[in-house]
Amino acid sequence: MDSAAASPWAAVLRLVFGGMATHVVALAVRLRLPDTIGDGERDAAGLAAEFGFQEGPMLRLLRGLAALGVLAEPHPGRFTVTPVGALLRVDAPGSMFPLARMLTDPTMARAWQNLEFSLRTGGPAFDEAFGVDFFGYLAARPELSEMYNAAMSQGSRGVAAVLAGAYDFGRFGTIVDVGGGDGTTLAAILTTHPGPRGVVYDSPSGVATTARTLHAAGLTARCRVETGDFFTGVPAGGDLYLLKSVTHGWDDERAAVILRNCARDAAAHGRILLVEHLLPDTVPAGESPTTYLSDLNLLVNGQGQERTRDDFAGLCAKAGLRIAETGALPATGFHWIEIHPG
Repeated sequence: MDSAAASPWAAVLRLVFGGMATHVVALAVRLRLPDTIGDGERDAAGLAAEFGFQEGPMLRLLRGLAALGVLAEPHPGRFTVTPVGALLRVDAPGSMFPLARMLTDPTMARAWQNLEFSLRTGGPAFDEAFGVDFFGYLAARPELSEMYNAAMSQGSRGVAAVLAGAYDFGRFGTIVDVGGGDGTTLAAILTTHPGPRGVVYDSPSGVATTARTLHAAGLTARCRVETGDFFTGVPAGGDLYLLKSVTHGWDDERAAVILRNCARDAAAHGRILLVEHLLPDTVPAGESPTTYLSDLNLLVNGQGQERTRDDFAGLCAKAGLRIAETGALPATGFHWIEIHPG
């Protein structure tokens, strides 16, 4: 490794220029520039004309994207999409377009600009910036809500595939996926384990495309969709209540309400399974910052948090429950946490 590239000086430069890089990538995603370039090679002049930009500034944008690894410049002024950039194409297998589009949306950036508000008050900067909470804002903007749901589904696919084979779901009769969104996670589980039946439970906007997911997976006979508010209750009689990336969205008080409702409405000997990031007690050297930035994003845009094992133990105790067992989901950054009555 180049010693200069590994120096503290270079590391600081990467950090302070990081915001500029995000703006560059955000514009490329909003323009769907990788899709426009496609599988071939395009020149700056042609792309500038297509987007209505000036040729000189367009060339500078394209070279910036090449320096960031999104594009390559095999010949002067001509550009192709790299494997990184391909993941930002709408039509690519495993596309990360929805996640990138959502996280770089100006709405998110505006809330982050007021991070200090959250640090001083403990409240969400998003609410302060927009006068409404994050999900209330989405509910009034169907296009942004659809983008959010697509981003959450995209983030669930890789985890769902690993989870389905890492935990013994086959021993349960009915699995209720609380906050299950479009059904991606439960569909992967039911496909791998042919015995259980399923229920996807979420808000009406959360399950807007769930029927499509279940139909595509051939699961309409084994899985139904229900809507409601998990702060009030959940479908009764489930043997396992699955909550993927649900409790991290709420503070301990409200997360405990969700857990208590699951425990109350479960069948005898029912279980609760959380799928969440499990933070170590201290930040290991060389650790990826993604989960810690996610934690701050939860502070800025809501009232949730990522948690350590001790944090989860305290949350469970607040709900009158206890952690029975945990397990890592390799290559995902997630863990499963099985919870029993206290």
